[in-house]
Amino acid sequence: MLSLHMGWEHVLFASWPVDPAVVARTLPGGLEPDTYEGDAYLSVVPFTNVDVRPEWLPEGVGVPLPELNLRTYVRLSDAAAAGVASGNGADTAGDDPGPTDPGAGVYFYSLDADGLASVAGARLLHSLPYYFASVDFRETDDGVRFSSRRRHPGARAAGFAAEYGPVGESYTAERGSLDSFLTDRVRYFAETSNGDLRYATVSHERWPLYDAELELYRNDLFDANGFETPAGEPVVQYSPRVTTHASPSRPVSGLTGTRQA
Repeated sequence: MLSLHMGWEHVLFASWPVDPAVVARTLPGGLEPDTYEGDAYLSVVPFTNVDVRPEWLPEGVGVPLPELNLRTYVRLSDAAAAGVASGNGADTAGDDPGPTDPGAGVYFYSLDADGLASVAGARLLHSLPYYFASVDFRETDDGVRFSSRRRHPGARAAGFAAEYGPVGESYTAERGSLDSFLTDRVRYFAETSNGDLRYATVSHERWPLYDAELELYRNDLFDANGFETPAGEPVVQYSPRVTTHASPSRPVSGLTGTRQA
């Protein structure tokens, strides 16, 4: 399995609160919704992924990969966490920068990306639900114009179009805030084709965040993943860039069962 270097640029987090029961029925065994003040969240996240490469390759040889994902926020269920606590494996200290709960993370419903080889590799090596799409990503004077149309053979159609950009001054999310809940995640979980639950750790500096303006013209991601479109306006944040390192995919039994300081 490969460790990856990535640069995530022009990232938008557009997040809608939903009833946790809406999310719970869609999750694989071993995961449950993580909530903030009683709400689960579904987040649409467009961005461009630059210099994607194995860690051992030199800077500048990676490939660009504009992509769009629909995700939610999860934690290990009590039964799964009890099994993890008795597991034999453990992350190294370097895998988990900053205070975080090893049982908390992100679960992806879909990731649409403009790169056939990258989509195939992510599906094979990381068990992630990537789909090939045509993505048009353009920087503007005020931010970004982003559109995506899924072209993956046999997959349900999904389109997206929006313009977004930063507003005001940069800030770092206060620990315990909603902004932190939605962005300070260092792990994702994925289910393999045979039903095994795996995870990978993603390490980077704290997100430099901005408030954001969003003009949303089309968003089929909820419907394509079996959700009704949530009511109301989303919570939105923008980040210009973080440099990211992703671990190989590992069995959940390799997580420690204790919280970090």
